[in-house]
Amino acid sequence: MGFSSAEFKPFKLEKVERVNHNVKLFRFSTQNNQDGLPVASCVLFRHVDKESEHKEVIRPYTPTAMSESHVDFIIKDYAQGNMSRHLHTLQIGDEVEMKGPIMKYNWQKKPVDHVGMIAAGTGITPMLQFIRKEFSSNSSTTSKFTLIYANKEEQDILFREELTQLVKEHPDRFKVVYVLENAGQHWQAPMGYVTEDLINQYIPSASLVFVCGPPPFMEMVSGDKNPDKSQGPLKGYLKRLGYKQDCVCKL
Repeated sequence: MGFSSAEFKPFKLEKVERVNHNVKLFRFSTQNNQDGLPVASCVLFRHVDKESEHKEVIRPYTPTAMSESHVDFIIKDYAQGNMSRHLHTLQIGDEVEMKGPIMKYNWQKKPVDHVGMIAAGTGITPMLQFIRKEFSSNSSTTSKFTLIYANKEEQDILFREELTQLVKEHPDRFKVVYVLENAGQHWQAPMGYVTEDLINQYIPSASLVFVCGPPPFMEMVSGDKNPDKSQGPLKGYLKRLGYKQDCVCKL
């Protein structure tokens, strides 16, 4: 079954794999979905909460991998998250209604020379779509990427091995700066929070900057999206650093 942007369709859960203490990988069967999903796009999940007067809950999630037979999502379990709490209780064979894709940024039509990425937590997932696409064997572009990736603790860093390997394979095109709020004495990278100075140090002149993370993080770095999920005005660190509205994309 393929995705539809016009209606919700049920997709069967095929695999669940724990990534860390509060994040799991969810793999859903797509059965001959030859069209795939464009970079960068998300999918809407729908769940009817029977414990809350059958309230409908809809949340967007970004796929991290997709083939003709399945699609993967990396999803954090939030204590107050109605959708994430539901998803983390699912069993193999259960179904989830999805609709999409919803395009966030059409990379195929608007590639740029140097991309800055500022992500926190599971905000890495849309960044991973770009990174995997650009550093795949069939990519012909030569864009450079600098990723600032913030987390609370070292165990929270997602896809660290993959990101580190890509840095080794493409040292002239890909750089990752890990930032930890709580770090041990052995930690050699930046500690604390993403700051204006940190962004200016590592992404001083990117052609385009992608930002994704929880609302307080977004508000601090670029201003959060509008309630209707449109981009909203540019604020925060990136505005003070001189970036223009059309050079920042909130994912």
